[in-house]
Amino acid sequence: MRLGYNTNGLAHHSLPAAIEMLADLGYQSVAITLDHCCLNPYDDNFERNLNAAAELLATRGMRSVVETGARYLLDPRHKHEPTLASPDDEQRLRRIGFLHRSIDAAAALGSDCVSLWSGRLADEDGRDEAMSRLADGLRRVVQYADERDVLLGFEPEPGMLIDGMAAYEELADRLASPRLRLTLDVGHLHCLGETPIDAVIRRWSSRIVNVHIEDMRAGVHEHLMFGEGEIDFPPIIAALAEVGYDGGIHVELSRHSHDGPVAAARAFNFLAPLIRHYA
Repeated sequence: MRLGYNTNGLAHHSLPAAIEMLADLGYQSVAITLDHCCLNPYDDNFERNLNAAAELLATRGMRSVVETGARYLLDPRHKHEPTLASPDDEQRLRRIGFLHRSIDAAAALGSDCVSLWSGRLADEDGRDEAMSRLADGLRRVVQYADERDVLLGFEPEPGMLIDGMAAYEELADRLASPRLRLTLDVGHLHCLGETPIDAVIRRWSSRIVNVHIEDMRAGVHEHLMFGEGEIDFPPIIAALAEVGYDGGIHVELSRHSHDGPVAAARAFNFLAPLIRHYA
């Protein structure tokens, strides 16, 4: 297991500054959320910035994953839109194009995976229709990931079309691709009552390629600092060690950027001893 941190909790840092700071704290991985100020794939300097990031990660001995959850990168007025489940064909193609660029970034960085999600169910949609659109778009993304030899970690997200593990299983069965793996968010499981979490880890161990971790309260989708929620973390870390998980465990505190270095240090000091104990 490699302890990492998501740059969506360091929104006021450049990517090089974030990598340097996290490496100095002892982190071994970084979840890079592509965004306006963090490896924006639409920026004229994207390729140069990507090469510089790859060199810096190698110099600091850090692994990475590429995250695609930027709130307003594709649409400055609507959070997380468009998605693979959006009703409009042209808008869905924009999301597919962005995911292709994200896969290119992961290939260049040697990242463990590209992490992605479904998007919400639009009010006017029926679930079956939205699931069909999602599966069709995801097939194109999976095909491109095959060509670039990049794994995908699909993340169930509360409030989205694919919100929990039952919906993820339905989608995975539709795609039937070994390329489509799982980004498991510990807090989301607790939020939705998908417990005990260690049992979920054992059930899905062969699929897990990326882990998000934070504290949370049941029924409330709010990412909290460790100790401020209700989650019992030792059984979770023990289960990950038991199943032989060797990927990144990425702290996701997306609302803590205002205090990013302090939050990153507190999270490291909480989790690193647990990982050392169970590794």
